[in-house]
Amino acid sequence: MYKNIMFDLDGTLTDSGRAITSSVEYALEQFGITDQPREKLETFIGPSLFDSFKREYDMSDEDCEKAVSLYRSIYEAERMYDVDIYEGIPELLKTLKQQDFKVLLITSKPLKFAKKILERIGLADFFDYMVGPDLNDHSSDKKRLIEKAVYEYKLVKNDCIMIGDTKYDIAGAVDAGVDSIGVTYGYGSTDEMKAASATYMVDSVGEISKILIEG
Repeated sequence: MYKNIMFDLDGTLTDSGRAITSSVEYALEQFGITDQPREKLETFIGPSLFDSFKREYDMSDEDCEKAVSLYRSIYEAERMYDVDIYEGIPELLKTLKQQDFKVLLITSKPLKFAKKILERIGLADFFDYMVGPDLNDHSSDKKRLIEKAVYEYKLVKNDCIMIGDTKYDIAGAVDAGVDSIGVTYGYGSTDEMKAASATYMVDSVGEISKILIEG
């Protein structure tokens, strides 16, 4: 049914919670903000950092820029490779490639970082295309990234499906006119993904495989 499989990165392919939340903690500490609840820090996994600092801490644009810069200074230097690959992901990606699906990365993480991470953990070669923002792009809108992929790689929307763990992934897919799979093993809210009208909801990588490969 689907030919072009679009994957989110954080919370979908990799469990990057430690890397992201510890870097957010470091940035917040420079503003004198400490002892933040884990649940609040985990809301930074998925949307853009700029949007998250503004949403969660009501920072000015200037402070958001500073916080993002502080985050990236520690994240790139020490922490961005502190991730785990979710069980079953390498096998799923390998099978998709063997069966001639087009596999795409659609991430709100700066593409510079996403590529480095996928190369380090050995998943980069499974992807035909990678789409993500540059370092100066602070938007959390997945729609434009999906539409960029569709346009640049001449894809048919009916042949595409977006897989992600947050409402941003699902809403982006809906707004772009492609189907979606919401995964509950990541960091997003299951209720929010359902409310955003995910085409499918799954609890495991194995269930993704059943939808894509077994039909």
